[in-house]
Amino acid sequence: MSTQPKVARRFFVAGTDTEIGKTHVACALLRAARQRGHRVAAIKPIAAGALSTPGGLRNDDALSLLQAARGLPVDTVFSAPEYDEVNPYCFSAPVSPHIAAAEAGVEVDVTRIRDLADRVAAKNDWLVVEGAGGWRAPLSLTTSMAELAVALGDPVLLVVGVRLGCLNHAVLTAEAVQRSGLPWLGWVANLIDPQMLRVAENLAMLERLLGSAPLGVFPHDTAGGATSAVGLDAFDRLAATMEHVSKPR
Repeated sequence: MSTQPKVARRFFVAGTDTEIGKTHVACALLRAARQRGHRVAAIKPIAAGALSTPGGLRNDDALSLLQAARGLPVDTVFSAPEYDEVNPYCFSAPVSPHIAAAEAGVEVDVTRIRDLADRVAAKNDWLVVEGAGGWRAPLSLTTSMAELAVALGDPVLLVVGVRLGCLNHAVLTAEAVQRSGLPWLGWVANLIDPQMLRVAENLAMLERLLGSAPLGVFPHDTAGGATSAVGLDAFDRLAATMEHVSKPR
């Protein structure tokens, strides 16, 4: 009797803004998935801001994702042959992707990214795709991160960077995601501002405005221990939620 091949579960990590911890959350979820015994992969399709190395340009976020997904030692990720599979478009200047691509004379090909994601997903149990910047960050004069997410067709996990102004940013982003027609996987809170006042009250309002409790609340944790525990719990919640928001591709 023939059996159907296993199809990877996959999701797109969006953020309420730039520098709000998308990579931090994605890495925690990747490590949690590995801890649960899954083979995982990550893609950072577009990254702006990179170091020049003998192997080519290398972006810190993409390197972190590669290390988290594969469990590679820190001193080997720069030369890992999988890098181009993780980060197909890497630009040196830390500017908006559409500016970086234009300066490099490169046009971001959404179809190329979609085909890469499908190939990588076929080799893994889980695929995490992390966007760059916010939901509507432009990739060119006519294309944004939102169009890329729609082309991929994956459920969206929203990372809310909890700081002053996050309520407005979270609601606007969630509404835009829902208008796109993509499955809404849920949201996580990332406590990026250790000086922020009334955190509990803001989290309660986010839960009310977004219509659900967060899948996880990631602490401002430089040591990593608390982040690891939250990541494991968030991954379990995410995996359970995934069963209800999407069918295998």
